Amino acid sequence: MRVHLCAVGRLRSGPERDLIDDYVTRFDRTGRALALGPFSEHEIEDRKGGGMEAEAPLLERAIPSGAMLVTLDERGKLVSSPEFAEMLARWRDGGRQDLAFVIGGADGIAPGLRARADASISFGKMVWPHMLVRVMLAEQLYRAASILAGSPYHRA
Repeated sequence: MRVHLCAVGRLRSGPERDLIDDYVTRFDRTGRALALGPFSEHEIEDRKGGGMEAEAPLLERAIPSGAMLVTLDERGKLVSSPEFAEMLARWRDGGRQDLAFVIGGADGIAPGLRARADASISFGKMVWPHMLVRVMLAEQLYRAASILAGSPYHRA
């Protein structure tokens, strides 16, 4: 199952980019044997500044056709790392070819796009900067693959 990150904004070089690249490399390496991955990023920018309603069609074009759509949203469901790993395995085993995680812009994700989501996940009740949400998603993908592979990385 290919994993896509569709996000508003461009993440340039720096510590966040380095962390994401490290975790994505680990995820791709660990996930390959589990039929998870590869991971790819699709960054979009609304150059006109139209907010979430203008960003929604740009995000929709970035989402692969037929992909399972998961929004990362503060209103989403709080899940543990093992639960997240189970979700990935269930989606993969259900025959999904593509899984798309969506991170909106500063104003969030347009209600219409949120309503289309197959699932919505939250990384807590706090609002996180988008660059950190990307890091946390990359780490949780690697952690999920490690859990499914029986690796000692996750100690709970």
